[in-house]
This record gives sequence, C-alpha cells and structure tokens, in this order.
Amino acid sequence: MQESLAELTRQLQVKIPNGALVATQLPRCPKIELWLLAADYPQWQLSHEQAAELMDKPPFWSFCWASGQVLAGQILANPDWVAGKTLVDFGAGSGVVAIAATLAGAQQVWVCDQDPIALLAAQANAERNGVQLATCESLENAPATDIITVADVFYDRDNLPLLTTMLARYGEVLMADCRLHGAEIPGLTIVGHHRSHTVPDLSESDEFNNVYLYRGGRTL
Repeated sequence: MQESLAELTRQLQVKIPNGALVATQLPRCPKIELWLLAADYPQWQLSHEQAAELMDKPPFWSFCWASGQVLAGQILANPDWVAGKTLVDFGAGSGVVAIAATLAGAQQVWVCDQDPIALLAAQANAERNGVQLATCESLENAPATDIITVADVFYDRDNLPLLTTMLARYGEVLMADCRLHGAEIPGLTIVGHHRSHTVPDLSESDEFNNVYLYRGGRTL
C-alpha cells in the first residue's frame, strides 16, 4: 500500500506540485473511502499554464466525479442489481463503482481504464475498502461479463460507437452521466435523476451536478 501511495502521490504532483492524497469519505457513499486529492490543494501555487493543463487533462483518478459517486451509491442501495454477477467497470478512474459493486455482492469485478495510474489508484482504493479487483486496460481485453458500468464516458459523442459494442457483448449496461442532460440514448432507458458533485468539489457549473442514470441490455 505505501509503495502504491508513494507512486500515486508522485504522479499527482507532476500535475499539482505539493498536492496530497487523503483518505476521503464520500457524501453519497459513506461506506466507501477513496484516496483523493486533498480539498485544500494549493491552487494558488499553480501557474497559468499548470492550471490550464489541470483543467484540460486532470488526473481523473484523484477525484470522485459526480456520476461515479451517484452510480456507486445506487448500486449500494440496490444490491440486487449486481449480487452474484460478474461486472466490468469501464473508464474506472478511482474505481468507486467497482468497489461499490464488490461491496454489494458482485461475484467478480474488473476495473478497465487505459490509464495505468488509474488502475493503480483503483487497486489502492480497493485495498483501502477491503475488497479485491481485477484489472484490464481496454474494452477489447475486458471479459464478457454479465454487466458493464460506465460513468461520464458518453458525454464525448465520439465514444458513442462503444455503446453498440457494449449492448451486443454485455447482458446489461448501467450508465451514469452528468453531461448528456437527460438526452435519449439508443438502447438505454433513463431510470433515475440525482444531484451530486465532484469530490473534492471543483465548483463546476450547476448543470454538471445533475446526474442521469441509464439502464439497457438484453437481460433486462
């Protein structure tokens, strides 16, 4: 654990000099703690270029984004969604959704992310919460599980073709998104609307605090 945290801190400080990771309890998922960027990170010490780079390409794994937190909370509140099933969490970031699924009784869970540092963070967070996760680096290498979970991926419309692959390959797609604004997505049905925010709070526009929950797939 200590070696992983040291490496994660080193990677964080490439983007945020003097930034620190702290074990953080999530407002919507108090059962889960994640190693996240400390809320008092030294924003005032960032140059204009560093601040612009942080906003453009943040270390996604060091935040728990609004949609991930909502999806994790809903899985914990509805364990029958995942209990006894296998699951891939695509674009896993901190691993919060995968951790929630494991705590809710999923049989086996994989975190899938193209960023190897995100996979390291997900493993460290899993250890913090006393669970185990498998890892994979791409959808092509991910197993064909019962469920695939996706949080804040399809707001980039260039990623929408992935949905066709997911609906064909997985029995169920469970998705949360705060940037689609409740738009209709072929193959998915809106099953919930929740308010949330990123942790630590980035003071994003209020519109990004509205998270829509979608479900779809051949087994529903």
